[in-house]
Amino acid sequence: MLFWILTGAVALVVAAGLAFSVIRGKRETGPAEAFDLQVYRDQLIEIDADAARGKIDPEEAERLRVEISRRLLAADAKVQGDSVASAQPAGASGAVAALMAVALIGGGFGLYTLLGAQGYEDLPLQKRLAAAQRTLNDRGSQAEAEANIPTLPPADVPDDYGALVERLRTATQERPDDLQGQLLLARSEAALGNYKAAYAAQQNIIRLKGDDASARDYADLADMMVLAAGGYVSPEAQKALERALSMDARNGVARFYGGLMMAQTGRPDIGFRMWEALLRDSQPSDPWVEPLRAQIEEMAMRAGQNRFTLPPLDGGPGPSAEDIANAADMSPEDRQAMIRGMVDQLSNRLATEGGPPQDWARLISSLATLGDTDQAAAIWTEAQRVFEGNEDALAPLRTAAERAGVAE
Repeated sequence: MLFWILTGAVALVVAAGLAFSVIRGKRETGPAEAFDLQVYRDQLIEIDADAARGKIDPEEAERLRVEISRRLLAADAKVQGDSVASAQPAGASGAVAALMAVALIGGGFGLYTLLGAQGYEDLPLQKRLAAAQRTLNDRGSQAEAEANIPTLPPADVPDDYGALVERLRTATQERPDDLQGQLLLARSEAALGNYKAAYAAQQNIIRLKGDDASARDYADLADMMVLAAGGYVSPEAQKALERALSMDARNGVARFYGGLMMAQTGRPDIGFRMWEALLRDSQPSDPWVEPLRAQIEEMAMRAGQNRFTLPPLDGGPGPSAEDIANAADMSPEDRQAMIRGMVDQLSNRLATEGGPPQDWARLISSLATLGDTDQAAAIWTEAQRVFEGNEDALAPLRTAAERAGVAE
């Protein structure tokens, strides 16, 4: 009620101001002839001044005074005649004022009913966080999400391949404890887009492996479940993600879907932090990089991170082999200064913001090119600490260190 009282009062005040302007409004400058009166008076003064200085004859001056005086009297009569007619017509002014008030108040109310949210309560931070937690706890199950996914037509595959998959399905039903058969079935069903059957086979794989099941096995299970639910991260998929991350905190698939789940449950701020860290730790060839880059800017906007800019795929500024080749025409001093400047820029960025492994590898190679092997060795040591336990990230770094001669 307070909202309606305040907005109604504001609308009435604005409408009253506009209506008063229409009803009581006058042209402050008067009719156009009022300007003529002033012009004629100024001309009379100029004629007297010119006659006094001898610029015009007395006879000509008198003739001009008579002519301008005649025009002055005519203009004054016109002004006096229009003074009454210049007042605003009361009936028309009242009608216009009423229409403006109706349009302002009625139009504002109609626009709010169309676009507004009547009765919506205030949402301070604590309420929004509590609502996000309720969404996380009470969201629909995997089965409910799958029930809302429309049935897709079967994949168009060669008849012989379809027959092989059908025999594989029959074989795994007869021998449900055949691990190799379940592995083949999970891959085949996923390739056909039958993600529900694929994650059922993946669950059998995890069951058969027992304690030997890896973080990748659980991440693959979550991946198939999310795809089966049309991109929705269900509580069942969340459990698989949590298990994968408990075994390997750097698993890219689990981190990507973990950020997606946060966004879906009202916490894009957490989702953005997870995705931004994942993007820094990933290589361009990683399978999650393309969908992550396609969505992270929207995630940043929802999280209020207006200053975020998507880094280029090559990891940003830094000297590449092409940069160094282009410097061949420079003098040795200029070339060295250019390369040193780019190396320093890359080094500062990695020290303050971090970056993907290929940036660290580029820095090691660039320092070796400059002959600064001690610094290259120090960067290699630091990179091993940063990417400890991530063999995929350490591989390009080790290659760069070996080429630079600092791997030992």
